[in-house]
Amino acid sequence: MSASLSGPAGVDVDTGRLDGASRVRVFTVLAVIVLYTEIAPLQFTMVGAALQKMAKSFPTVGANINWAVIILGLIGASATPLLGKASDIWGKKKLFLLCGVLFLAGCVLDATTTNWTLFLVGRGLQALAIASQFISYGLIRDLLPRKYIPLSLGIVGAGLGFSGVIAPFISGVLIDHYDWPAMFWFLAAFTLVLTPLVILVVPESPLRVKQRIDPFGAVMLSGGALLILLYLDNGQTWGWLRPSALAYVIGGVALLVGFFVVELRVAQPIMDMKLLLNPKVSVVLLMTFFGIGLTAVQPVALGYMSQTPDQDHLREGVVDGVVAQTHQMTGQNLPASLVEVAFDPGYTYGNGFSMVQYAVHLGIWAGVMGMIVGPLAGALTRRIGARTPAIIGLALLAVAALGYTVASYSWPVYLLISALGGIAFGFIYAAVPNLIVEAVPAEQQGISTGMLGVVQNIGTSAAVAVMTAMLNANPVKAHLNVAGHRSDQVIPQVFADHGYHLSFVFVLVTTIIGLIIALFMRHGRTPTTGGAAGDGLIADAAAGVGDGIVAVGETPATGTEVTAGA
Repeated sequence: MSASLSGPAGVDVDTGRLDGASRVRVFTVLAVIVLYTEIAPLQFTMVGAALQKMAKSFPTVGANINWAVIILGLIGASATPLLGKASDIWGKKKLFLLCGVLFLAGCVLDATTTNWTLFLVGRGLQALAIASQFISYGLIRDLLPRKYIPLSLGIVGAGLGFSGVIAPFISGVLIDHYDWPAMFWFLAAFTLVLTPLVILVVPESPLRVKQRIDPFGAVMLSGGALLILLYLDNGQTWGWLRPSALAYVIGGVALLVGFFVVELRVAQPIMDMKLLLNPKVSVVLLMTFFGIGLTAVQPVALGYMSQTPDQDHLREGVVDGVVAQTHQMTGQNLPASLVEVAFDPGYTYGNGFSMVQYAVHLGIWAGVMGMIVGPLAGALTRRIGARTPAIIGLALLAVAALGYTVASYSWPVYLLISALGGIAFGFIYAAVPNLIVEAVPAEQQGISTGMLGVVQNIGTSAAVAVMTAMLNANPVKAHLNVAGHRSDQVIPQVFADHGYHLSFVFVLVTTIIGLIIALFMRHGRTPTTGGAAGDGLIADAAAGVGDGIVAVGETPATGTEVTAGA
């Protein structure tokens, strides 16, 4: 049995809600949806922690290996609103599955290439899976009984623990015993197994919006984001104030401003700017953009720092390399005692962990905390609203960022800080989708969560891009003295403490900005309703409340026709 929402002028729009279904049926549908959405965080967790190991296959890219992560936010930001809107038009389940199929193709490409350009193409295809999480918000809103929606959104945000808890072990075993391409074969197999389950278990929502898609907006959005991220990533190398470097950021800003102007004028924009400018949406998006940088920086930084050898072991490795190179070039056995190595500057971190050791000591615990807290925070929104959990999450995230900036490196200390960050992640990723679902009517769910995807992906990508710039600007050099012959060399993928410190300071500042925005936010102070509040906007408008009376078959915000069925 399905339920419907009250559409414009009293027209009932069937959403396929499973009000008459058993709990087993409801939670089976939820479990399959959540597992399929985990392909996006799964790839981030696995690849982000493995960047240092992967860098050996791409020796010419240096710290720009981080673009294996940055490109996810770039492509995800530009594609998510497009795919979100397409899900409103053609069906959420169809686009949900399309994201998985494209992700599968990207995994196969990355598993079979060592060409950096092709590898990034594969990562771009995998980035499209990011939209699956935001499309799933609409599926859950349409299909699940209202009372389960806040809890379910918390579960989607935190996951079932697969990406945060199990993934570090899987990637560790695969990389330690095979090599990094094995990760992508695993991700491909994971998606291949789950796709038939989605087809068989998850029903399609019959809710449709009759609109056309304007791809021009997506091109301007992605182009503007790309230019700005390139500037943030390479500004230190190019020179932040050089005209040729400033051209990137000026061009990026111009494209984004143009995108905003065009979207205000076109009849059917990819993003509804009236919706975007509604404080219930815009304030949440602004808070998210500034507040979540640490969610991306933490796993990448901890993966680098813990897997780097300490200075003594690195020095031994450099000496062994010089001895081996000398033997290869001259055939002579150079005594190690004739090789002197001094690092400039030195660094205080480094454990030389394998991937499995990283998982056990650091990698899984933020995921464990998020898995526990996310559903609880989602349920909490039904009692007190989503604003307070958002404030709690951002406050804890700011404390975690502060901890990274002031604490000397020690993996037990960083473990405690990362676990605190995991608790914060659980609160934030439960609160934010509930805030958006409460703010918009159902027929604008896909595009509104697409907007959330844009700011979330650009926010995390910008944080990683800034981190990359800070690390590139603070390399560790080895001063070599080989039997009186002196030379210098940069140690790849090893960076000075100052680079990490600046990265953590940056995300501390941005997180505090997000927290301040949350404190002044008016939205989300009442218990969440599973989207009933947002759907009520239509009925209110039809009755002459709020924005005024609308024509039959139109929504107050966009004038788009809403229908049931394919």
